[in-house]
Amino acid sequence: MDSKSSIFEHHTRSYLQQLARMNLARLADRLGVVVENRTVTVPVFGQRYRVTSERVDRPDGRPADYTTTVIICRYLLQCREFEPAEGQWQTFKDFPDAAPLVDYFANNVEKVIAGRFSGRLERLRNAAGRLGGQRPAIELSVDFLSTIEALPRVSLLLLFNEADESFPAQSTVLFENRVQHYLDMECVAMVGTLLVEHLDKSAQARFG
Repeated sequence: MDSKSSIFEHHTRSYLQQLARMNLARLADRLGVVVENRTVTVPVFGQRYRVTSERVDRPDGRPADYTTTVIICRYLLQCREFEPAEGQWQTFKDFPDAAPLVDYFANNVEKVIAGRFSGRLERLRNAAGRLGGQRPAIELSVDFLSTIEALPRVSLLLLFNEADESFPAQSTVLFENRVQHYLDMECVAMVGTLLVEHLDKSAQARFG
């Protein structure tokens, strides 16, 4: 096992040990997840992951990837004593603790979505729909917009403008300002990278 894998395993084991000491029953009411016999089921972009004291499993029973594992564990561990009210949408860079990750988020999330779906608006529309995306009850001057639930209580708003003769395709991903009550900003950035992965997989499943 290389040093990177060892570090990942250490972090995962630490998170799962912390979860094992928690009163998991409270997570059901506060986060809207399912808790049965010390097993927590957490939907991530519509896929149901199972969390035990031993591991985090994908829907097919195989171990979840490290990024998804970290997001789920920290989401459960950060569970608050209260549920914050729904808030306003804001860009990643507008969160107080986001500054060190702003360029990462722009380059690895928003620019990637813009590049991969430029000229493929219908493909993006179908991919978002397969992730449970819904058109929000707001009007914005963009070519496409959709709200997508990443985790219970953690939704994002995807905006996309197709390229024209003056500008390249542009994508913006917004989060409700209450997201910082459920995840730290590093994990919010990781949610963005998962969005890219799930959009890709969804688009490939639809179009091949």
